[in-house]
Amino acid sequence: MPVDYSKWDALELSDDSDIEVHPNVDKRSFIRAKQNQIHQHRFERRREIDTLKYERLINDGLLERINALLDALSSHQEEAKSKDPDQLVLQSMLESAADPAKDEPPKPPEGVYTHQKEPQPTYSKMMASLIDQVKKEVDEKKSPDRFKDYIDGVRGHLTKVQNLQQELLTKLAQLEKEEGSRITSDQLHDGVNYSSVNKPKPKEPAAPKTTKDPELLNPKAGLASNQRSVPTRSDSQVSSGAEADVEDDNLIEQHDLDDDSNLELTPTAKGFSQIKIGDFQASLQYIGKNYDEIMNQKTHDSLLGEAFSAQMKGKATYAKQCVHQALLVQYCQQLGKDGVGVFFKRVTTKGHKAHKLFVDDVNDTYARIQARTAELKRQEQEVEEKGGVEQIQLHAVEPGTEIHINVPQPNSTDPVEIEARKIFDTFPPGLQRALETGSLDKINDVLGKMAVDEAEQVVEKLGEGGMLSLQEGVIDATNEEGQQRLREIEEEERQKKATGEPVQPGFTEPVAAVEQSSAYDID
Repeated sequence: MPVDYSKWDALELSDDSDIEVHPNVDKRSFIRAKQNQIHQHRFERRREIDTLKYERLINDGLLERINALLDALSSHQEEAKSKDPDQLVLQSMLESAADPAKDEPPKPPEGVYTHQKEPQPTYSKMMASLIDQVKKEVDEKKSPDRFKDYIDGVRGHLTKVQNLQQELLTKLAQLEKEEGSRITSDQLHDGVNYSSVNKPKPKEPAAPKTTKDPELLNPKAGLASNQRSVPTRSDSQVSSGAEADVEDDNLIEQHDLDDDSNLELTPTAKGFSQIKIGDFQASLQYIGKNYDEIMNQKTHDSLLGEAFSAQMKGKATYAKQCVHQALLVQYCQQLGKDGVGVFFKRVTTKGHKAHKLFVDDVNDTYARIQARTAELKRQEQEVEEKGGVEQIQLHAVEPGTEIHINVPQPNSTDPVEIEARKIFDTFPPGLQRALETGSLDKINDVLGKMAVDEAEQVVEKLGEGGMLSLQEGVIDATNEEGQQRLREIEEEERQKKATGEPVQPGFTEPVAAVEQSSAYDID
């Protein structure tokens, strides 16, 4: 079938290689002049088209007013036999006058009528000028039927304007045809613009989690929030004071809940975790079908969290599978845009060192999870054997006395205070802030989050640094000797109250008790 190139006949190209000029004429200058001439003609043609359209718009408004004037004049033909024709014409002009708000003609487009210094006259002025011309014509005729001559004169001007409109329309059609006969860059536009975006499959909403809130017999001695279980508290005992840096337990709860929801496996990620270790072909096919849902940081973190949970439940094989798939996602992401193809090509190539590096990384990561879960299980078992969570708390025992907190100044020159400041700087930031407030309740909150051994060391350091104002008066109620001393002090106070004996004036040594409490959970 022959190709029809006729649609390109109107294309105005700038390729003038076939132009031949006189040897004495520079061809490049001639072509440039020719191009400028074409552009100038095109500009003038478009300007003339805009001018004709504007003139037709003005004439349309004028025709509307002339027709209204003719209707008004025709309605007074009977009255013209007995009244002054000039007065009837003036009355007809007033009756046919349009809305004053529409008396101004539309503004000319940019570049049209730029030579005209005076503004375009209003329609009322145009009509007044038309009546003046008709009146001159009527005066020259000196006809006995003067009113009829007025009507004929107005109709004559109506015909002239209509003929002018027809001429403008003919010329405008000719110019627009000439303008459309050539294809220029200004006329180009998008015929069809299509774009396609592959949207990921809608994720299934996660099933709502149901949590069981434990009831604490002694909430003050237990955790700060009843939504945190004993195993969670036992986890914090292995820290070296890091948990003491948290001041608001509500933030801890919200953070824990957010972590649980964020690390929950999606159904797609759950299917990915079921792929056996070393089955790279199945993993590649699964990623190809679910790329957007698998290749992201959330899936990587969720798989590691699933591995930790599975190891805690004794599902070692499944836990290692999750570690394998999590590191597979991590490696593909780290290798860049084409990371999936690069990774699977390397690990499936026989003898490539990438396979050994990947397997070693999987084994090392799983070993760390295995060791961590074993430590947590051991701590949970110790907590269960002891029957609760132990805490260290400071309380003033002597009636009428208080424990005063003395925070050493950082810029002090006193050698004793300098040494005390060194001890203060070794405390966790959360404990430092609690000490600076001087509130015993806040200090006890921080001590309650520490392991018992660590809290005991902190209390000893507080006494050594003189920050409690009771160096010798700290009684450890966790042992029999301290408990016996507390009972003696309480017995002395009861005897004094019973006999009405006044308190001995002078210095009263403040006494503080380091209490050890337990919290029990009931399901």
